Amino acid sequence: MQKIIEIDDEKRLQNLYEKRMAQEIDGAVLGDEFQGYILRVSGGNDKQGFPMRQGVLTNTRVRLLCKKGHKAYRQRRAGERKRKSVRGCIVGHDISVLNLVVTKIGENPIAGLTDDNVPRRLGPKRANKIRKLFNLTKDDDVRKYVIARNFTNKKGVEVRKAPKIQRLVTPLVLQRKRARKAAKMNSVLRNKEEAAAYKRLVAQRLAEQKEARRSLISKRRSTRKSAKLAAEASA
Repeated sequence: MQKIIEIDDEKRLQNLYEKRMAQEIDGAVLGDEFQGYILRVSGGNDKQGFPMRQGVLTNTRVRLLCKKGHKAYRQRRAGERKRKSVRGCIVGHDISVLNLVVTKIGENPIAGLTDDNVPRRLGPKRANKIRKLFNLTKDDDVRKYVIARNFTNKKGVEVRKAPKIQRLVTPLVLQRKRARKAAKMNSVLRNKEEAAAYKRLVAQRLAEQKEARRSLISKRRSTRKSAKLAAEASA
């Protein structure tokens, strides 16, 4: 829930000056109605609408060279950089809007902020979180306890809308898991068989090369021997 509170008393506003973003303050400095509250500074804008930026340690406005991924900047072309004006993370006198988050609720409720509870429209999606919410066991069917809503669409048809349950273990999921495991094991066995076949082929080729070299050497020796005998006979 959000609520806009206008404070014009300069004495109360002086307690917020020089405070940084993410710093917690006592709510009593803003008035007796905030007694016991703990507030955290989450951001703000100055009078011209420039937002506060965490990490810029100044209470004035600066121009930063921004690129893709920086806050308050969207690049129009690839590799583009541009200077953008932002406000520092320290609260100054020219801040017109200051965002505060209630981290601890005090004794007296604030009308329109802490006096009412807004129910959650959406429920959990993850299977274990649904079990934790309804205190279920693993034997219970989570699909029967998912939080859904019924509404009438533009065509006037009554529609039931429910979120898709995440990390739900079903027989089909287990079957696909077994199939992935079997495919992995088959791949390992096939790789082993192919590696063994390759080793056998390499050994066979080496044996053939050795046999061919051995036959070539024996042919050369026999040729030299016959040439030597022919030379002796002619002498």
